[in-house]
Amino acid sequence: MAQSRGLLGSSRCVALECGMPGPLQGFRIVDVTAMVSGPSTTMLLADQGADVIKVENPNGGDHTRAATNQQNNFSATFLNNNRNKRSLALNLKHQDGIEALMRLVATADVFIQNFRPGVAERMGIGEEAIRAEAPAIIYVSISGFGDRGAYAGKPVYDPLVQAMSGLATVQAGSDEARPRLVRTILPDKLSGIVAAQAIAAALLSRERSGKGQHVRLSMLDTLVSFLWGSDMASQTFIGSDIPQQEAASFIDLIYETADGHISVAVQTDREWHALTRALDRPEWLEDERFKTPALRQKFIDDRLAKTQEVLATGTSAEWLARLEEADVPCSPVLTRSEVIQHPQVVANEVLWESEHHLAGKLRQARPAARFSATPTSLDRGAPGLGEHTEETLAEIGYDEDTIAKMLAAGVIGSSG
Repeated sequence: MAQSRGLLGSSRCVALECGMPGPLQGFRIVDVTAMVSGPSTTMLLADQGADVIKVENPNGGDHTRAATNQQNNFSATFLNNNRNKRSLALNLKHQDGIEALMRLVATADVFIQNFRPGVAERMGIGEEAIRAEAPAIIYVSISGFGDRGAYAGKPVYDPLVQAMSGLATVQAGSDEARPRLVRTILPDKLSGIVAAQAIAAALLSRERSGKGQHVRLSMLDTLVSFLWGSDMASQTFIGSDIPQQEAASFIDLIYETADGHISVAVQTDREWHALTRALDRPEWLEDERFKTPALRQKFIDDRLAKTQEVLATGTSAEWLARLEEADVPCSPVLTRSEVIQHPQVVANEVLWESEHHLAGKLRQARPAARFSATPTSLDRGAPGLGEHTEETLAEIGYDEDTIAKMLAAGVIGSSG
């Protein structure tokens, strides 16, 4: 076993469930994506047992291979978005490379790309060309702004989607405040989760109908949908005179204590009463501004300011103990280095530790979903560029002489 408690050494399987098939065992995915949105999609599926073959340009491969935070020439970003995959280094600008890709596609269940709209078609790997080789395949396209409209062909990165989706103004607190970015690439990563779920749904549909389909999603669609459930209430009622963007509180639910920070969040009357007891402020129950949940929301800045004033008088440990005793929702505020050591993270074995065959000792987050009958496992670390080229080509019928000629011609790349 190699989870948060120890290292497995050179074995290729990490987890108590080693050797047991994941829920997607038997499905093959051809992945020509790069960066994060596509690779995070296919890593989630690979963790669940799918055979993901990552097709990369022999000249450098996925752009994230060159990212910062490296060990033994492997970037952390690449390692954390590409485990459990095989790498096939294939030059798709060469006709023999396209031919090899099509032979691989004929054995696959899913083909996924995240080029700008129109690029896959110009390369000869659009849906029509792929479906000619595999009529029932699930063809997946991930884009930034969608495949129609003036923005469809524009280059896109995470901050642009945060800006276009409204997330930056939601994060600011109101339309009048300076927009702020969420300090993580939420559009990319959330799009990966949505795409993985959609692929699983499309495969389930195909199992019943026998028919494949094209799954399209954009990061912009993903973020707007994500925000709507909690942040677009005033945009929901058509023709309403509800203010289109009332200012939210400008105080985060992160409070300073005498020696650090904690988070405290209360919603219900019961929790509000419990908070007043824990902070020894019974007079707040008589304050007309705080009598109901609606009033406490209306006067949120006043309420949070009072809470902050009290919490600043004691240490984090003291307040957390009192709040927990009163059953008030609360938690410590942890740095990234503190997260990996926290007892709750350790108790739930949230992290895997393993020995990557090339990069060395690694710590990674295990897949969040736990399957009782078909558990996930870490069968292989992220691949070296072209590490599985010969292996994969042999599986689809290429002999050693042909592979050698393709290598000499620059059609393929190999780490061997």
